[in-house]
Amino acid sequence: MSTGALIIVALRLLIPLSIFRSPLWGALASLLIDAFDVVLIEVLGLGGFDDRYHTLDKLLDTYYLSFLWVVSFRWANEYARWISVVLFPFRVVGVVLFELTNHRVMLFIFPNLFENWWLYCAATARFAPAMEPRSATSSAAILTALLIPKMAQEYLLHYAEAQPWDWIKRHILRGRV
Repeated sequence: MSTGALIIVALRLLIPLSIFRSPLWGALASLLIDAFDVVLIEVLGLGGFDDRYHTLDKLLDTYYLSFLWVVSFRWANEYARWISVVLFPFRVVGVVLFELTNHRVMLFIFPNLFENWWLYCAATARFAPAMEPRSATSSAAILTALLIPKMAQEYLLHYAEAQPWDWIKRHILRGRV
């Protein structure tokens, strides 16, 4: 593994530990390092990931999402908590099926709605308690609103295999990597 990959993996292992101290901010930092790891590794210029990147990425995603899952068990809001408790294993099933079959459609069929639900619930609990899920109806409405853009993202990234980091490198970093 290259030096660049080792640095990124170390960051992806260390940053999620902040979730236990500051759940919302730790989650956002973990999400950002996950989203930009491919760009950051090129900015470092110390070597990239090998052809096993996707497996490593899913393993590191599951690592930090499992910390969010553990935190959600402590939530007082029962709707937020129990939906979170169910959504994480649902995604893990999709990741395991993808790794076993190598069919990317598994990641589309089992979308990572858990992360979006968790962020929504954590953010509303902190900043807008009136918008927290308070019933099955409000929970279903929130899940639907979160699912629509998530399915578009899952389709683009995991089924159509779009690579938004290439756009970032071309248009934001403008060839500096």
